[in-house]
Amino acid sequence: MKAKQYILLLFLFLITSCSKSQNMINSETVKELDLNRYLGTWYELARYPHSFEKDLVGVTATYSLRPDGKIKVVNKGFKKTLNGEMSQAIGKAKIPNLKEPAKLKVSFFWFFYADYYVLELDSEYQWAIIGSKSPNYLWILSRKPQISDELYESLLEKIKSRGYKLDKLIKVEQKK
Repeated sequence: MKAKQYILLLFLFLITSCSKSQNMINSETVKELDLNRYLGTWYELARYPHSFEKDLVGVTATYSLRPDGKIKVVNKGFKKTLNGEMSQAIGKAKIPNLKEPAKLKVSFFWFFYADYYVLELDSEYQWAIIGSKSPNYLWILSRKPQISDELYESLLEKIKSRGYKLDKLIKVEQKK
């Protein structure tokens, strides 16, 4: 094998290895999701950073049924401080495959949809971990603006065991 071919093969191997290692997350969703129990307001306790939530604190997501059977999504947050200017985004969500009810699609812009996977869900619907098939999206949601340190650490362990990087997670300030 010529040196150039060897270098090319090595380069391709490294690219393939790197892309696979970035996607080594477990994005398996919960098996059952009672949508009626899931509806309502959730507080965002932590998230991976994204431009669409930059500098937002006190973030909530409220889900309700629309007349067409889709889900209305209202995300609200405050810029920089809990007393800052409120920012709101209204979107819609749907369950494309009823056999996988925890794999939703959400859209805030026209017909462009993104994954919304319910990865972990409390049996009482008091907390949830949301992700997607991409390793770049992750949220911890709760029905209350605050949870115990023990519960938060337990949720971090669940996230870590799925292959997500904890050092990227931003804790979201919420009203007490």
